[in-house]
Amino acid sequence: MRLDKWLWAARFYKTRSLATDAIEHGRVLLNGARSKPARELHVDDRLVITKDETRWEITVRDLSEKRGPAVEAQKLYAESEESQLTREQQRENRPLTVDPSKEIHGRPTKRDRRKLGALGNW
Repeated sequence: MRLDKWLWAARFYKTRSLATDAIEHGRVLLNGARSKPARELHVDDRLVITKDETRWEITVRDLSEKRGPAVEAQKLYAESEESQLTREQQRENRPLTVDPSKEIHGRPTKRDRRKLGALGNW
């Protein structure tokens, strides 16, 4: 079974094209190495999937070409305990940390420049 199809069926990505892009950009490692979207996937293969700040380390349990409900999709893989603990810690720490660059969107607007000028920074 194709790797991109399985990632879509296991509900890691909404579309096959998103899964293909992730594989091509090296965000999905198959048995510790980069691969192509059409690479054959087998039971007991190990995958490392990085999506935004989240990272899954999973073992393929079953293959499915159909995308089913989330409950069925979770039966297709087994996540390692280290991966689960890491994701839980990230989830707990996420509200505590604020990334200041997330609020900045491109160049300052005219209003922003006026505010900066009033502060004496411009």
